[in-house]
Amino acid sequence: MDFCPKCQSILIPEKGERKTKLACSCGYVSNTKEAIIKEQVKVKKGVEIKQKRVILPKTRATCSKCNNKQAYYWMQQTRGSDEPETKFYECVKCSYRWRD
Repeated sequence: MDFCPKCQSILIPEKGERKTKLACSCGYVSNTKEAIIKEQVKVKKGVEIKQKRVILPKTRATCSKCNNKQAYYWMQQTRGSDEPETKFYECVKCSYRWRD
């Protein structure tokens, strides 16, 4: 693995006219005679990415969108450390999100 002397990024193989060169996004091209690609990854178009859902606790809270009485909740620090945490809700039925 080689790094760019200008910006310290990883040099990526780039196929030229007759040989493979190592190039950087900043424009630097290495003068090496040989570059070996050990692994190629091809991404198929239209691949569905499934999100892993974290199990959250439920509480009694009324959704303003569908009037459901249950919601998931979690707390997150959104401001400075001297401020209280913000409580977020997500409706169990329609997945509408709001904060308290």
